[in-house]
Amino acid sequence: MNNYPPSDIWRLIDNDRDSQNYRYNYKFDFSFIASEEIKLVVKEYIWTNYRTGNRIPKGLLESLWRFKHFDEFCRQSDVQSLRDLDNGLADDYRSFLRTNLSTATGKPLAYSYQRACFSSLKSVIDWCRVFLPEVVPEKQIFTGSEYRMSNAGLKIEFIPDEILSAVNEALKNENNPYLKYGIIILECTGMRVGDLLLLRTDCISEHLVSGYTISWFDHKNRKSRNNMPVPSECKEAVECLIQLTEPLRTRTDNIEKDNLFIYEPLMGTHKKPIITVSKQTFTKWCRVFSVKYDIRDSGGNIFYISTHMFRRTLATDMLSKGTNLKVIQEVLGHSSPAATKKYYADVKDYEHAEMFSKIGVLGNIHQVSADIIPDSSELHWFQDNCEGKARLADGYCTLPIQNGKPCGHFLSRQKCYLCSRYITTLEDLDTHREHLAELQELLDSNIYGEHYAAHIVPTTLALKEIIRRLEGLQNEQ
Repeated sequence: MNNYPPSDIWRLIDNDRDSQNYRYNYKFDFSFIASEEIKLVVKEYIWTNYRTGNRIPKGLLESLWRFKHFDEFCRQSDVQSLRDLDNGLADDYRSFLRTNLSTATGKPLAYSYQRACFSSLKSVIDWCRVFLPEVVPEKQIFTGSEYRMSNAGLKIEFIPDEILSAVNEALKNENNPYLKYGIIILECTGMRVGDLLLLRTDCISEHLVSGYTISWFDHKNRKSRNNMPVPSECKEAVECLIQLTEPLRTRTDNIEKDNLFIYEPLMGTHKKPIITVSKQTFTKWCRVFSVKYDIRDSGGNIFYISTHMFRRTLATDMLSKGTNLKVIQEVLGHSSPAATKKYYADVKDYEHAEMFSKIGVLGNIHQVSADIIPDSSELHWFQDNCEGKARLADGYCTLPIQNGKPCGHFLSRQKCYLCSRYITTLEDLDTHREHLAELQELLDSNIYGEHYAAHIVPTTLALKEIIRRLEGLQNEQ
């Protein structure tokens, strides 16, 4: 065992100079773990990974927080040692996460958070298999398919053009210069918010031919991003921030004094020490911004902007204009074009919204009413036949037979996604995901050229919209 601190309360400092959280002090509290044996194993895992630099303190602390759910499960199931675990208990823990409620919201844990909690346990056990094999089961207890990525949301959160126009109009009246100029820089560069807030005063330089470029440190990939061309608006935003923060530099810590986003927060009538704006603070400013300027979507709801939306909007705009995927990958700093393709929208075309409006999406087929099928005779027919003649492989057809003859499309394809007679429900969500995955695989391995792809792409777009809407219904439940 390593010589880690003897108490249950640790203070670990991030000593990585290339970290966004350099010098930040994190509090680790292990007192919640009921089993002393499990507590010792978790401490060993945290301490070793911290000392070797294999994982950053912030990530280790997040793993410890997620371990609270496993501790609660162990109390309920009388598990005192990791050696007691088997495949059955691993499945029971998955069920526990699925049925457990968040103490903060009182709602079920999000699927992504369930997956993160399960992965934290799996990481500890996998690490123990190498370094402390005597404390974990000899047999493998995980199948590797407990949480499939097919359940991940497919919604691409870019900012629609009309919302972006409203944001830019509101920025003219915004009196928080850090938020105002920060959003402008995000729009121009698509950089991550953590990198934005650690920009230095010398980040802008003149382009060798014309215009300006920006340079910054990509903390996620641990490398410098040099000389990305930017418009004059970005350069002016940086200059305004330099001028704004100049009086603060003489009173700022040497490590932070050249940061672009240093500020002097207030607590009541008292000023606090000068610090760099945090991600949490900037994110809160963005959320309040939408409410302050009453920025709403087409449905009349407040459109809460997030910093990452600007990144995805930039990428989506570039894709829509036909920019090569490799170029977009380089702009975003992704490790491969596959990551760019996976997380950013195919097109930013609002004609699709009108096309997709024909799709009938319901949480439950028994919600079908006269609002959906106005003709009473057709409605009665559908209600009598929804589990029979009207049933498709991945939805329902409200009128498969007209004048005694079956619909031609219904007979040939039974995949009438854009037909006003088509309805799909939550019970078909997994089927849609599987079909989309199959089509994506066909496109990725396409050897027949653009003509072949042109027949498939519209269906993939329709499926993505169907899945997005169904996932929205699922999240509301």
